[in-house]
Amino acid sequence: MSSELLNLLWSSFFETLVMVGVAGAAGALLGIPLGISLHITSANGILPRPFFNRIAGLLVNAVRSTPFIILLVAVIPLTRLIAGTSIGTAAAVVPLSIASCPFVARLVETALREVAPGLVEAAQAMGATRLQIVRKVLLPEALSGIVAGLTVTFVSLVGYSAMAGAIGGGGLGDLGIRYGYQRFLPEVMLVVVLVLIAFVQIVQSLGDYFVARISHRNQSSPTSA
Repeated sequence: MSSELLNLLWSSFFETLVMVGVAGAAGALLGIPLGISLHITSANGILPRPFFNRIAGLLVNAVRSTPFIILLVAVIPLTRLIAGTSIGTAAAVVPLSIASCPFVARLVETALREVAPGLVEAAQAMGATRLQIVRKVLLPEALSGIVAGLTVTFVSLVGYSAMAGAIGGGGLGDLGIRYGYQRFLPEVMLVVVLVLIAFVQIVQSLGDYFVARISHRNQSSPTSA
């Protein structure tokens, strides 16, 4: 592989890193509060709000059920409004963030559901407020599950970012399509695939490490409301 292609590989990897990092951070920033809201406003939550829960759930399901390649095209007007363009790394971050937010929300909601109801009831019996229950009971107990969910999200975003390359989103996917497929350079495609595999393995390993650390800490220090 020539030095030019190696430079392109490095710059494409950096673009993928930016897309996944920014979109994952945006998804976590918006998706975690949304997931908490979906959990506490459910019928068995600490703040039941059936109407809000139903509408929010419908919106989350609508975005999650939309294939990402269709979402990329559907939000082009919003992408242009936010990023000023519909192509490139900055533009790809917009649909990636939109796709990751409901994904994170459902994973957070699932993690919170696994918290033992007895812990919440004990906190309520001691007079804890709803905010205290969320901060000192639900989130600490579900933290390992939330981190595991975020790991799954980041891994999924790696695949989505490669898909974004199909419409000029930049990154490794764009490099693989333009050079590996359109210019008939299978070695470039192979290298791109290997880099993506290694990237996913690193993300998954880091996530598993933090999940194990958090689980060990929770087992050694009981939660207090």
